[in-house]
Amino acid sequence: MKNIILLITDTFRYDNLRDRAARPVRTPELDRFMDERATAVERAYMGSFPTIPNRTDIARGVLGWPHYPWQPIDLSGPNHIAKLLSAQGYATQLICDCPHLFNARFQQGFDAAFQHRGQEGDKPLLHLNDPIQTTQPVETTRPTPNFRGHNLPDTHRWTNRYPRYELEMFPAKTAMTTMRFLEENCEAGPFFLWVDFFDPHEPWDPPEYLVRRYDPDYDGPAMLHPNYGPSADYSPAQLRNLWAHYAAEAELTDRWLGRVLQKIDDLGLWDDSIVLITADHGTSLGEHQRTGKSNICEHDERYWPIYPEIGHVPFLLAGGDVPRGASLDLIVQPTDILPTLAELAGATVAPEIPFDGRSIAPQVLGGQGPGRAYAVSGTHVKPQDGMLRRKAVTPFLVTDRWGYAPVGAFGQPELYDLAADPLAARDVAAGHEAVMRELHGLLAAHLAAHGATDEFCAMWQAGGHALIDDTEFDYGNRWEGAR
Repeated sequence: MKNIILLITDTFRYDNLRDRAARPVRTPELDRFMDERATAVERAYMGSFPTIPNRTDIARGVLGWPHYPWQPIDLSGPNHIAKLLSAQGYATQLICDCPHLFNARFQQGFDAAFQHRGQEGDKPLLHLNDPIQTTQPVETTRPTPNFRGHNLPDTHRWTNRYPRYELEMFPAKTAMTTMRFLEENCEAGPFFLWVDFFDPHEPWDPPEYLVRRYDPDYDGPAMLHPNYGPSADYSPAQLRNLWAHYAAEAELTDRWLGRVLQKIDDLGLWDDSIVLITADHGTSLGEHQRTGKSNICEHDERYWPIYPEIGHVPFLLAGGDVPRGASLDLIVQPTDILPTLAELAGATVAPEIPFDGRSIAPQVLGGQGPGRAYAVSGTHVKPQDGMLRRKAVTPFLVTDRWGYAPVGAFGQPELYDLAADPLAARDVAAGHEAVMRELHGLLAAHLAAHGATDEFCAMWQAGGHALIDDTEFDYGNRWEGAR
């Protein structure tokens, strides 16, 4: 059996790679990895949203969002990737700086687990004699959580003692721990290594000298964190600086992923290992007139569909017999990861609950066999008085051409021709009613196949949600002024 190395990043957009974005992000390490070593699966979409639901899908191979919310993994069911592989003789190790995995009890399935603390709102050690500095104006970021009158960017910077240099940043620390593990265990396979980089999740606080490469002329307060609301709340300069901080942190994450890949190469592990690099989701940075990934803004009444800048993620496989420099136009979702890695590594696992996902190993190795016909991304929402509550994150269904939101930003169904419009900027619902009926049928069949309750399914039907009067919220016009 081959080693399995799973490298997960948080909030890393698909279009960061290969200069696909309108505002290119520098990702030389992953671009080179795709050219020289990996098979890129081009249509990977998140399943359950956000952080812990996504990783629960990965670890269990079972779709969660129609059934349960963000919760500890042991409450979601018995499958656990580390336990399943341990039963096959694998040594299992978790290395992370994602602050949520230990709280969700993921570590309990591993032989060993290590966490770098201090990301986002995690406070491992107070130092209250030192004042908390104001980093970002309160009106430009999310209102909660709040610590002693300070917002999340302020508290995050203070908790981590105002790091300035690259080696003080979390991508470097997590990568160096990973490289040490590889050096100390390279001769003792098979091992399963899950490495979870929380970056480039906000707060976006890379060294400012990296940010200046993307935004050299900005002279205002640093925009480290989105408002999880309308992008029109920012001036054009602030919005660009917000993107620049994200881009610099994505570049920093790329750089340290590259160091890990170099260590795998140095140790000669490629033939005996299967490596997957992926992400849980992306983020909006002005697309759809919003920043962030969900709506927690007091003055934004919109629903937030999981548009492609959030739902579409990288999926890069390498090692063993995986073809180098290949690209597959396959639809894949997180529940497919566990069966795929097991088959590629030659491990036969016995889940207590059957997998919802399916292995794409035959397609990766031989380029043959059908993939999924569609993908659905969604989050668990409880009905409010039998209806979908305002501001909710809503599902998004993707086929080889279409993107469909059963509940769009203002409550009406939306349709996008992703072949021509990959970031779903232009709603083409008018005149395509038959297409939308067909896609809604796919969504209904998907939920039924996964055992969703009638009450849950009803929220995505016409009349199952409270329509928003979009005349009260003229985000389009406001956005044009801020662009």
